[in-house]
Amino acid sequence: MDSGNQTFYFDFILLGIFNHSPTHVFLFSLVLGIFTVAFMENTTMVLIIYLNTHLHTPMYFFLSQLSLMDLMLICTTVPKMAFNYVSGRNSISLVGCGTQIFFYVSLLGAECFLLAVMAYDRYVAICHPLRYSILMNQKLGMRLTVASWILGSLDGIIVLAAALSFSYCSSREIHHFFCDVAALLPLSCTDTSTFEQLLFICCVVMLILPVSVIIISYSHVLRAVIHMGSGESHRKAFTTCSSHLSVVGLYYGAAMFMYMRPASNHTPNQDKMVSAFYTILTPMLNPLIYSLRNKEVSRGLKKLLRKGKLM
Repeated sequence: MDSGNQTFYFDFILLGIFNHSPTHVFLFSLVLGIFTVAFMENTTMVLIIYLNTHLHTPMYFFLSQLSLMDLMLICTTVPKMAFNYVSGRNSISLVGCGTQIFFYVSLLGAECFLLAVMAYDRYVAICHPLRYSILMNQKLGMRLTVASWILGSLDGIIVLAAALSFSYCSSREIHHFFCDVAALLPLSCTDTSTFEQLLFICCVVMLILPVSVIIISYSHVLRAVIHMGSGESHRKAFTTCSSHLSVVGLYYGAAMFMYMRPASNHTPNQDKMVSAFYTILTPMLNPLIYSLRNKEVSRGLKKLLRKGKLM
């Protein structure tokens, strides 16, 4: 049997992130707790925005899509990791591995573009408030969101097609808790250097272009805030933008640290820790950042809880 066919007849082994020592059992339980909180938070955020007609604006629609992406992201990696740890079976099929790669890359890419769209939305709201309904209406918001999903999915398809085109005939052990393409490539028995360079360029484009939009948008916002007269205007502008900037800092900081360093500077344990941060911890933090700083979301949550009690 040739090396190309071997790719389709064996499972990969995910080495995971935890062993069965008492410390790691505690950490695994902590991750499950974070996953549960993140799942409930993001589901609640989507429901609040969907059920509350006062929140049917582009800003909150973008926020609901961000929560949906975070929800899908944690469900792409954590359940499989938990199943493998509990069952003691660390294998993952080629189909399962490809599915994780596609959703993981697609969701990360879609979030990159969506965060840039959200920055532009804040720019329009603060710098052109009287023209906001014209420059950022619901139809345009929907189109920008769909574009974010499509661009992210295209990136996922390209990376998945390239990853599956290689032959994997050496070790089957992936030094990660999910099928990250960067951890999969060292297992290939074919030369992947060209693809790794292309992957680096794609990551730079996927990160730098949205970051540029965010920087330009907030530079205009900062200039507009400086020229605002009242302290109340300053406070409202700060409240509107600080939540988004906090999420941007968490997301892009971890992503740039992960994907914009030379491959020689990567270690498996370091990559697993950083991946755990922005695939598990960040989806839990995002709804907290928005709900604690946003009065409308807090009111929507109280309204949803009152409805639940009445039912």
